[in-house]
Amino acid sequence: PCFADLQNVSDLLVVATLIQHDELGKKVGWNFADAVKNANTAHVSVPRNAETQVGTSGGSIFSQNQNLGGDGTAKYVFIDAAYAKAPLKSVVNSAGLGWATRTIGKDGEYSSAHDLDVYRKIIEVNLVGTFNVCRLAATAMSHNTPDADGARGAMVNTASVAAEDGQIGQVAYSSSKGGVVGLTLPLARDLSVVGIRVNTILPGLIDTPIYGSGPASDEFKARLGQGVLFPKRLGFQDEFATLAVELLANSYMNAESIRLDAGIRMQPK
Repeated sequence: PCFADLQNVSDLLVVATLIQHDELGKKVGWNFADAVKNANTAHVSVPRNAETQVGTSGGSIFSQNQNLGGDGTAKYVFIDAAYAKAPLKSVVNSAGLGWATRTIGKDGEYSSAHDLDVYRKIIEVNLVGTFNVCRLAATAMSHNTPDADGARGAMVNTASVAAEDGQIGQVAYSSSKGGVVGLTLPLARDLSVVGIRVNTILPGLIDTPIYGSGPASDEFKARLGQGVLFPKRLGFQDEFATLAVELLANSYMNAESIRLDAGIRMQPK
């Protein structure tokens, strides 16, 4: 992607909010740091159940590893920290908590139907958490000085191809990611008045540590890759990260939901 507009910017801040797929958010952060070569960058990691750990070198990358669905959590954990580092200009949400359960049980009993608390939890983390970060970060961005276009910031949210190709047992996950896709256009419209762009990536099969490592893992990933149209492999984290950075950098990209899946269309199971 073209990073020309980023080369001389020193006050951009990426906030990567991470739940399970933390490697994607980290990869976005480091790709962004590489793109903004003149920026003074820092990587701030906030592990679960820990106080904020703020780097000392000044400005541009935060990664977050907590459930941000609760009211106020995101603000006090990292948005206030962002103010102390640099103006908040960019947000990448990559929350992703999965669950595989069919809607009804084999015995036809009410007690074996999909656990409603599990459904709520997936929605809370993947959808409510994403929106919580967006609403608070957008409030912070609204105070930025606009550029010549009136732009004050940009956001990239992460959905999944499951939003459109949800498989058997993915009703909770697909609901949450479909919600993130549905959020994109109205959120972009809401925030256009203050010059904040919003785009969403729908990743397909991306190679992250969730698949494990070793010969058995490699064999499993190779089998998965055979279902991809082309190229017949899992996606690289860099391929997700460069798209996210391009969506932040390209000032004419707005209100779009983009599949990053090498043409795969998921089968029912």
